[in-house]
Amino acid sequence: MSIEINQLKLDIDMNLMIQLSNLDRFDASWNSIEKREGASLKQLKSIATVKSVGASTRIEGSKMSDDEVAVLIDKIEITQLELRDQQEVVGYFETLDTITDNFAAIEITESQIKGLHNLLLKHGEKDTWHRGQYKQHSNAVEATLNNGTKQIIFRTTEPGFPTQDAMNRLIDWYEQDTNTLPLIKTALFVYEFLSIHPFQDGNGRLSRLLASLLLLKNGYAWIQYISFEHEIENRKAEYYKVLMETQRNRPGENVTAWLQFFISCLNNIQRNLLQKLDQHKDPAQALSLREQRILFFIQNYPGSKSGEIAQKLDIALPTVKKTLKDLTNKNLVAKIGVGRGTAYLVE
Repeated sequence: MSIEINQLKLDIDMNLMIQLSNLDRFDASWNSIEKREGASLKQLKSIATVKSVGASTRIEGSKMSDDEVAVLIDKIEITQLELRDQQEVVGYFETLDTITDNFAAIEITESQIKGLHNLLLKHGEKDTWHRGQYKQHSNAVEATLNNGTKQIIFRTTEPGFPTQDAMNRLIDWYEQDTNTLPLIKTALFVYEFLSIHPFQDGNGRLSRLLASLLLLKNGYAWIQYISFEHEIENRKAEYYKVLMETQRNRPGENVTAWLQFFISCLNNIQRNLLQKLDQHKDPAQALSLREQRILFFIQNYPGSKSGEIAQKLDIALPTVKKTLKDLTNKNLVAKIGVGRGTAYLVE
């Protein structure tokens, strides 16, 4: 079935309808899951926040690992944010936190979107001149390749009146369209926002934050307990490829490939969330945030020693040693060597 929504063409097939239906069926049962899994969800939200902040900033070129992000978030109040990566991480964390705490009160308006952009770039010394304001110069969507070079993915709306007009039309459509399914509306809003690229910088990060905001506002509360951004980071090449191939036919393009990508990301993280909740059903395997961080570190750096873990995660050495003993007793990590040479691997 071919349809047109806001001048964008879509081909809706049975497979896509099944995926949309699966997401909505899960959402309908979420209230009971939320009541049953309260303690586990608090833990999962902390982990998801770190993963979301780390992934979304790395997509745009940041080099900070999830462990480094976790340490920075823990010490925001006493940390001097001198590095660009640190400024971006803290800005993303504070904006995501604002959205998850206040999504019901945040309206989809120009002023609110500009306010979120201002908060996102709040700590960036080089962003003072443009944050919270639409772009003054032409920009393009660029991908940061593994070797550090940048590749242009597509051209965007020109600054000035074209950008102002495009954002007005996007917001008017979103507010007035009461027929399109919320998941499809969210996917198309994010796509159009990326196509316009209304701000000088921060558009990619803000697009992912807006995706979470729109999902939360439409009742998909489970999105805050699993990282949508981490899924996109894992599929970054596909993400850029879909955008590039769809955008090249603008305007009036067929965006089915983008919608399929967006919905498949949501289905994947929904399954991942259920798996994590299943793991937490066994009290013996329920892990504290500290245990999660240390286990995650060892997974990424097998053969780590207790002193290295303590230094990198900024956790007291005695606490690390006790936690490692607990993880060993739970058969989640294995010790190799003795004395100073003791190192740890994930079982």
